[in-house]
Amino acid sequence: MAPQQTGSRKRKAPALQEAAAGSSSQVSAAVDGDGPLPLKKPKRPAAPRSLVNYLKGREVGARGRARLPGFDGELRGFAVRKLPELLRERELPLGTLNKVFASQWLNARQVVCGTKCNTLFVVDVQSGQITRIPLMRDRGPPPARAQPGCGIHAIQLNPSKTLLATGGENPNSLAIYQLPTLDPMCLGDRHGHKDWIFAIAWMSDTVAVSGSRDGTLALWKIDPDIFQGSIAWHSDAGLPVYAHIRPRDVENIPRASTNPSNRKVRALAFSAKNQELGAVSLDGYFHLWKARSTLSRLLSIRLPYCRENVCLTYCDELSLYAVGSQSHVSFLDPRQRQQNIRPLCSREGGTGVRSLSFYEHIVTVGTGHGSLLFYDVRAQKFLEERASASPYSSPGHAGRKLKLTCGRGWLNHDDLWVNYFGGIGEFPNALYTHCYNWPEMKLFVAGGPLPSGLHGNYAGLWS
Repeated sequence: MAPQQTGSRKRKAPALQEAAAGSSSQVSAAVDGDGPLPLKKPKRPAAPRSLVNYLKGREVGARGRARLPGFDGELRGFAVRKLPELLRERELPLGTLNKVFASQWLNARQVVCGTKCNTLFVVDVQSGQITRIPLMRDRGPPPARAQPGCGIHAIQLNPSKTLLATGGENPNSLAIYQLPTLDPMCLGDRHGHKDWIFAIAWMSDTVAVSGSRDGTLALWKIDPDIFQGSIAWHSDAGLPVYAHIRPRDVENIPRASTNPSNRKVRALAFSAKNQELGAVSLDGYFHLWKARSTLSRLLSIRLPYCRENVCLTYCDELSLYAVGSQSHVSFLDPRQRQQNIRPLCSREGGTGVRSLSFYEHIVTVGTGHGSLLFYDVRAQKFLEERASASPYSSPGHAGRKLKLTCGRGWLNHDDLWVNYFGGIGEFPNALYTHCYNWPEMKLFVAGGPLPSGLHGNYAGLWS
């Protein structure tokens, strides 16, 4: 699908402009509601100190309600354990797009996504409106033997949420967009990767690292002030002109003696506290690099489960990496030779762990079988379902693992599906990506059918 070009650099896309205006009005309303207290305040019933009542108040937009002293701080630890069982799904139609691989929240109502069909788009989770973002093109003609595109596998916002890094029209290239307008800034298309980019991590507001299927890590320096003068628009064609950059450093993943050809970088995670970068390669190794102005490798560890290690996340509070494989999540503390946290098994029919995220001590696991699982690292067990559906019932558990099952999404019933999968009534979606918006207590989940040949998509807002 060809992305739609915008006509002017200074003009925001309608959906983005509307959201920005909505955010401004919300901020203004919040400020207006925090004025001096009246001398005499009418009495009202005491607010119940309950998570459910608190969330219900947020849902109906009770901005004028006085906050309970210290309640927000107490709520965080409680919510991270209790929120998953309160979440309810609302599917978001994506038309005929094929498999959402990556997603990130831009603001309270917009999520930016990348697909296998090489489409970069923003979806408004309230209205369902989709706005496509033009992809950046390499300088010069494509190679004579160009491989077919694999799509966009990675999207990452820098810490201040002023820049977005993702793939270009050529999946080997690193594209940087300005936020909140999503104007193109620069493209790393030369002297960089020779194969598809699978992972991106920001080390600071201006330094990003990309990991590729060619077995390399590339470190990029992005300075908005330098690039600002070189970005312009052709008034006659309405096409953007952006800077072309080269990496500051390129490092090779060490070759394993068992399978030297399969050192493809699949996932990255950055530790801001230790200034270290973790990388997972498809030959079954975890690599740790010291991240400064260049990258210097510290160690390589053979993973306990070596099949399909495709996702990686890091928890600063616990100083712990989590790696998702075909059937397990393994936990790594590079400073401890003996791992005290045993791997967890997803037990989802061998379909694999496809997405991972840490929040406090809870790991959210997106599987290839259309389900979300939640694991408490401190308790070393999955969150369990409650015995009663009533939120006000006495504490108790049914003993069953809490599992959120996602909807059917959309599947293209083409010849491949008819010939090979036509006898299957329901086909679960692999959850390739999920991301939390904790201030709004929302979770965005997306993906598509697991077999590579099938064409389809799923996206849902859990709130």
